[in-house]
Amino acid sequence: MIGAFVQRLVADFSEAELTDLEATLEYPDVDLSDWLTGRRPVPANCRSPMLDRMLVECAGFGAGLPAELRRP
Repeated sequence: MIGAFVQRLVADFSEAELTDLEATLEYPDVDLSDWLTGRRPVPANCRSPMLDRMLVECAGFGAGLPAELRRP
């Protein structure tokens, strides 16, 4: 999910966005997974523009799957 997000968008990130992405990726994988799948809410002290963007991008059905594996 995160890899697909980064692969799709990283080329257009500004330096500030890249810095925010790096900081976001420092969170434990289990936390990111729970937040991005909606299993747990993101704590207020962890919110950032990049994490908010990831939440939106990863919320779609089949996020992170190759297009050929997504159901219509």
